[in-house]
Amino acid sequence: MASMANVLGLIFANMHEQTLPELTKTRAMGSVPFGSKYRLIDFPLSWMVNSGMTQVGIITKQNYYSLMNHLGMGSEWDLARKTGGLHILPPYGRESAKVYRGRLEALAGASEFITESNAEYVIMADSNVVANMDLRPIVDFHEKNEADITCVYGRTAYPEERALAQTVLYVDANNVVYDVLARPAISGEMNVALNIFVMKRKFLESLIRESECRSLYSFETDILQHKLRDYKILGYKYEKYFEIIDSMKTYYKATMDMMNRDICREVFSLDTPIYTKVRDVAPAKYGIECNVKGSLIADGCQIEGTVENSVLFRGVKVAKGAVIKNSIIMQDAVVEENASFVDAIADKDVTISKDRSITGSENFPVYISKGATV
Repeated sequence: MASMANVLGLIFANMHEQTLPELTKTRAMGSVPFGSKYRLIDFPLSWMVNSGMTQVGIITKQNYYSLMNHLGMGSEWDLARKTGGLHILPPYGRESAKVYRGRLEALAGASEFITESNAEYVIMADSNVVANMDLRPIVDFHEKNEADITCVYGRTAYPEERALAQTVLYVDANNVVYDVLARPAISGEMNVALNIFVMKRKFLESLIRESECRSLYSFETDILQHKLRDYKILGYKYEKYFEIIDSMKTYYKATMDMMNRDICREVFSLDTPIYTKVRDVAPAKYGIECNVKGSLIADGCQIEGTVENSVLFRGVKVAKGAVIKNSIIMQDAVVEENASFVDAIADKDVTISKDRSITGSENFPVYISKGATV
């Protein structure tokens, strides 16, 4: 098996933002908060570090200030290194670069970084998958089967509305991908691509060069579909828990899944931690009359009221008489006295005023935008 220290990681921080416009209006997909103190980019970045990788590039496009602030020099992931380490790759990586339309053009903008890495293999991943994945067996699978491209997928049942946002793979008994559907109008059990791909670096460089010559930009359409018969493309089935964040509904569902102890312990495993930026703040403070059940509460929170089956990010304040159920409340939000917040999502710095009542539903959670006062 190839040494994971000789594998380059590339994470796309801005892919699929059109599916989550409410939360990505002012931030990259990778910066979307999750699970009381994490960001979505923490997941693929932690997979790579836990798998032994030491060089990672973060490909950005827009709204990446908060992402840079979160990642810093990469020290939280042990990537603040003189050799390799963490690199932020803005869209204008060279003189001829332009804002990319798809994955291939994004890779072209990072081509010099890819070449100078001298890695043997490259793993590409997006920032919208919640899971805890060991990448070593995937690289081993790719190497042993001498694949040109290995695509990681998960098998699940999706309604048509979700399939319309996905890439679906058809894989035979020998793990060969024999058909690829982009955003199909189908439903039922299907092999959904997790947008994690493994290739040899030199092979990826040849794809980038050819794509530039032919003005190709979509990896899914121009490579996986149109080159399906030209290359050996294999599928690797991921068997454990995963959720693709492709709407507010799935963001809400993935968050509520963390209320299940088995899922939470699998995703936030002590053996393979999900790392994030550490903030030096006081622990959560619970009032004498507060009532907190089955929730994830971050440090710095002050709770005097009732919180059930909810996720509170750092610095949230819940006043006496306030009731929060089945909800997500992001950093530094305030819920004032006797307010009610049920089946809803509050972005950063939101204030829910005294005696206000906000109620959504599991399928249609109410969303309060960043900095709003209700």
